[in-house]
Amino acid sequence: MRLIDHVIAGGTAGLANGRRAAVMDPNTGAQQAEVVLGAADALERAVAAARAAQPAWAATNPQRRARVMFEFKRLCEASMDELALMLSREHGKVIADSKGDIQRGLEVVEFVCGVPHLQKGEYTQGAGPGIDVFSMRQPIGIGAGITPFNFPAMIPLWMGAVALAVGNAFILKPSERDPSVPNRIAELWREAGLPEGVFQVVHGDKEMVDAILDHPAIGAVSFVGSSDIANYVYQRGAAAGKRVQAMGGAKNHGIVMPDADLDQVVNDLCGAAFGSAGERCMALPVVVPVGEDTAERLRAKLIPAIEQLKVGVSTDPDAQYGPVVTAQHKATIERWIQTAIDEGSELVIDGRGFALQGHEQGYFLGPTLLDRVTPAMASYHNEIFGPVLQIVRAKDFEEALALPSQHQYGNGVAIFTRNGHAAREFASRVQVGMVGVNVPIPVPVAYHSFGGWKRSGFGDTDQYGLDGIRFWTRAKKVTARWPDGGFDGANAFVIPTMG
Repeated sequence: MRLIDHVIAGGTAGLANGRRAAVMDPNTGAQQAEVVLGAADALERAVAAARAAQPAWAATNPQRRARVMFEFKRLCEASMDELALMLSREHGKVIADSKGDIQRGLEVVEFVCGVPHLQKGEYTQGAGPGIDVFSMRQPIGIGAGITPFNFPAMIPLWMGAVALAVGNAFILKPSERDPSVPNRIAELWREAGLPEGVFQVVHGDKEMVDAILDHPAIGAVSFVGSSDIANYVYQRGAAAGKRVQAMGGAKNHGIVMPDADLDQVVNDLCGAAFGSAGERCMALPVVVPVGEDTAERLRAKLIPAIEQLKVGVSTDPDAQYGPVVTAQHKATIERWIQTAIDEGSELVIDGRGFALQGHEQGYFLGPTLLDRVTPAMASYHNEIFGPVLQIVRAKDFEEALALPSQHQYGNGVAIFTRNGHAAREFASRVQVGMVGVNVPIPVPVAYHSFGGWKRSGFGDTDQYGLDGIRFWTRAKKVTARWPDGGFDGANAFVIPTMG
């Protein structure tokens, strides 16, 4: 059985503690590998290597660090097919989706190739008599990233690329469900010229997470996962004196106004709700048609479009989506569907019981459509994270606006309309962190920042973009005076002013 080990500069000999986790193939239900579940001793070795390597990396001038970013991007692009196949075999998403996963991460790498500009500080000459004031952005030192199963390439690249570009050492703790791509990313960083110890991978479960959160040498932690765990990571990490950003779950809404192009809406909904089997924090699992006429017209178009979706193995180029990640997650999704029915939802299309010929043991679910869902239902309140689309009918614009604004999650939202005033009003007033106007999955481009509100995001900064630069650096402010002789110190005990 193939063993997936840590990637630590000091080597992994002697770190095996007997604990392993199975790595499954969601397409077949068969085990394909084992991953080491590390403990504090593995983290300690990684931290020691990071401590040894980080000062020289931070002292490397930014344009030379940028050259490593450029070369890493080139190597990843050359390895795209290999990485996508590796990702699909462990996660289950189709190859095209895996390539998108990688590409969105590489866009952040591309952004930080501009680190010589991004890391510049500010300067004021003559802020006072003979006084200059300037600032510099310096790395935290050692940072850590704890990443989820659903984007095993993109999110490690989001975190790692920014942390490394500004001069930090970075320790990644990926999901134990699909750990091979993170290990391969570590190899590609090394091939690109990154010094040993600057990027490392430690595998594990909660024991490793707690070791990261408690370690005094780790100055910053970035996390993406479920909201309960995000809150836990934020609270425990902050209590240990760390800088923490923790992105949580979502229940994104798509508001459909009466004037919307319904053919385009249906096409967008099918991709946003069912792509990657709904296992995205930016999926669109709730559609809110405004008015009964809109709801009926939308439903009539949705049913045949959903019924035509093709579910297949991740290597099938004609499949729109593949299996979910584990048998346990499949069972959880099926329970939520039953809960929605028990709560009074109308089951329009039932994806349970779907079996793919020749892959009957795979973790496949057909698409599910539920209508007449209400905000009082637990199935609406909670994140299902599967190929399930819920219709929540709103009588008017104000009711539609209130639904995402009052929901516990505030990650993403979209409005579909031809009316510029309605779109502008909605974008201004909705209480959600990322808004799409006729864009179903409004993930910002790499030179902006990604992050939600409420229980979708804990901490004061977002992922990547300028917020990422700020998160992975500290600003040092310097006030300098160079006397021209004759200074007598007469006012040394008076607070200085610049007047």
